[in-house]
Amino acid sequence: MRPGLAALQRDSLSHRLQTKGQPVTIARRFTTRGLVVACTLGLLSACASTPQPATEVLARAATAMGSSQLRTLRYSGEGIGYTFGQAYAPGTAWPKINMHSITRSIDYEAAAFHDDIVLSRAEPLGGGGYPLSGQQRNNQFIVGDIAWNTVGPLVVPGPRFVADRIHQLWITPHGVLKAAAANGATARMHADGSATVSFTVPGRLSASVSIGADGLVNQVDSVAPDPVLGDTKTVTTYGAYRTFGGIRFPTQVRQSMGGFPVLDVSIKDVQANVQVSLPVPDLARNQGERVAAQKVAEGVWFLAGGSHNSVMIEQKDHLIVVEAPLGDARTKAVLDEAKKLAPGKPIHFVVNSHPHFDHTGGLRAAAAEGATLVVAAPGVPYLERAFANPNAIRPDLFAQSGRTATFSAAGERLDIGDASRPVVVHRFVGGPHSNAFQMVYLPNEKLLIQADAYTPGAPDSKPTPHANNLSLVDNIERLELPVDRILPLHGRVVPLSELYRTAGRTMPR
Repeated sequence: MRPGLAALQRDSLSHRLQTKGQPVTIARRFTTRGLVVACTLGLLSACASTPQPATEVLARAATAMGSSQLRTLRYSGEGIGYTFGQAYAPGTAWPKINMHSITRSIDYEAAAFHDDIVLSRAEPLGGGGYPLSGQQRNNQFIVGDIAWNTVGPLVVPGPRFVADRIHQLWITPHGVLKAAAANGATARMHADGSATVSFTVPGRLSASVSIGADGLVNQVDSVAPDPVLGDTKTVTTYGAYRTFGGIRFPTQVRQSMGGFPVLDVSIKDVQANVQVSLPVPDLARNQGERVAAQKVAEGVWFLAGGSHNSVMIEQKDHLIVVEAPLGDARTKAVLDEAKKLAPGKPIHFVVNSHPHFDHTGGLRAAAAEGATLVVAAPGVPYLERAFANPNAIRPDLFAQSGRTATFSAAGERLDIGDASRPVVVHRFVGGPHSNAFQMVYLPNEKLLIQADAYTPGAPDSKPTPHANNLSLVDNIERLELPVDRILPLHGRVVPLSELYRTAGRTMPR
């Protein structure tokens, strides 16, 4: 057996018994016919209330669904998706996207899958990094605990996707049966012959699986860790099963995460035990965090080296960090680098550009540091609720610290710098990306720090104007900010003229 499934089994009850040479014993056999014949109404009530070993239930489901000999699987379909964590307004539904095609190739024994998705925006507001018009192809991978994406030939490491993709793998209709069998699942039987199977993959997820009297998986209610929301509930429903090459598979899949829909697709084709080869690129395998510090002015450092940048601003007796992105690993590396650059000075403020999850995933690590989190006012209530949510499945730095997060709600303008180096947080008005957007301006240095409204291209690239670029120009002019350089939270430091060139606008004299 390859390492993926073996790792999943390592802590399971059945594995521990088998390695001791002891057979797994079942106190009572539960079959649909046996329940009908043997149980009175009172006994049925007792059966429903007392968890039993799930071995018999899982065996029946594996037979009904054809998962016992299933090693690999490929299925494809189309439908609607939603970009989790990228809502235009905090606390509202995730932005809808059209999924023109989705093909998922799974190797269960290697704990691996590849999603090949062709998508387009279905609504203009919110994030996600997708163009406002036209289609985009996304290729997403997980092998064991290594995640990455590819954009053409470019490999983009994705450590922040690991938790979600492991979760998604083991809640697929056949994957959830394998995960349950490997992790000492228990079952509650119901009067109609259906069952609810519960299990936990330590440090990864917990799940409750509804299995019908026919042995088919109907719904999976699962909880998995998220860098922003903590322990996050997912509800996945499977319906309209058909037979494909000896296995049963749903042709309707719907899913919600964090209280809002994320998936509604129709499955058109399913192939069992096909060739699935998912080699791990070296660039994906070497995913350590690297922070490249560039001094852009006295006391101001641009902290790059990854997909998301941060900025450290030195004050008389403390530090300000703008942006805590992605998750614990990236933000801790950024905060550690900031403290190395200015030894002995604590980090008092961490400023968040906007509440999209790739830009807020490290705020918990910042709160664990004791920093005050400066967030645009519309995002504060949402993040306060998120931070109050427990994070018990895989405790992060914030959960381990025992601290309480302190938020500072920024309105139209918030001054957080000292007299020697003023730092002003300005509200970003308009644009389709977020209604809780803000940018940071350093008047002495004439530096503007912003995220997502403008990501500079390569120096010799042809400018492609975007509505967000125009909004940034409008905000700079509205506030009458004399800007020399832009410090983007994606991409390279550029002079203001590059923004105007990209936006197709003439710089004011």
